[in-house]
Amino acid sequence: MAANFKSVFDQNDSGNISFGVMDKDEKYFIKIAGAKTAESCSDTKNAVKALRNAIPIYEDLNHANLIHLMEHFEEEDLYVAVFHWAEGDCLFDYWNFETYAKNSLIKSPFQRYKQLALDLRIKSIHTIFEFLIHMEEKGYVAIDFYDGSILYDFTDNRTTICDIDFFRKKPTYNDMGDKFWGTKRLKAPEEYVLGAIIDERTNVFTLGALILHFFGNYEKVDIEKMYEDNCFYPCEINTWELNSKMYEVVLKAVKKEREERYSSLKEFFYAWKEAETTVE
Repeated sequence: MAANFKSVFDQNDSGNISFGVMDKDEKYFIKIAGAKTAESCSDTKNAVKALRNAIPIYEDLNHANLIHLMEHFEEEDLYVAVFHWAEGDCLFDYWNFETYAKNSLIKSPFQRYKQLALDLRIKSIHTIFEFLIHMEEKGYVAIDFYDGSILYDFTDNRTTICDIDFFRKKPTYNDMGDKFWGTKRLKAPEEYVLGAIIDERTNVFTLGALILHFFGNYEKVDIEKMYEDNCFYPCEINTWELNSKMYEVVLKAVKKEREERYSSLKEFFYAWKEAETTVE
């Protein structure tokens, strides 16, 4: 392949190194496991195993809102996955956080996303719901799904899911205790408990927590408290940008008691769309 490298992503904690590549008029995203990366929290053999195990997940969950896997192969000690390039910015680009801290005039993709009109963000949430409902109907759980799994194209206002490497088929359980995959900004209570069931109601919690971040406001101290307490906290209603009915819908999604949440993402989405029509 006579290609030009356009982008390099070498600070992934997953242990993968990734490239944006242009070949003639086509763009590709290439993910490589087995090479040591700057921020890896996994050894190279585990990184190869994880990427290899992720391949059937991308194949099984193929969807218009998911980055498209084209091919995958071994290359000596490496494992390579090639995707069609999806335009957009990652909504949690932690590798650029130092840049934002040094220059307040540079807005992160998440900050830019939060400044979008409400109807565009609601449309984006619909896109995420649609993919995750498809996933749920295929019998999967969205493990380690967070804003870093999402790309947003600010030109075409398109949302793309870009990282589902740790999704699992049901039935599945928390086999890591409080170290279970995922950010504490979104994790459900059962994702801290060794042996706990991880299922549809966990999916509901994860997306509910993400929506509260997208339409509410959290200060640095609020995020720090989640990390200190190993517990997600909803934003206050006075920081919520949508109507109170939608806030109530999302609060149900993030109930600590599993049985008090929606039984599925489809039920959650139905309630969300009903609440959208509420006039206050």
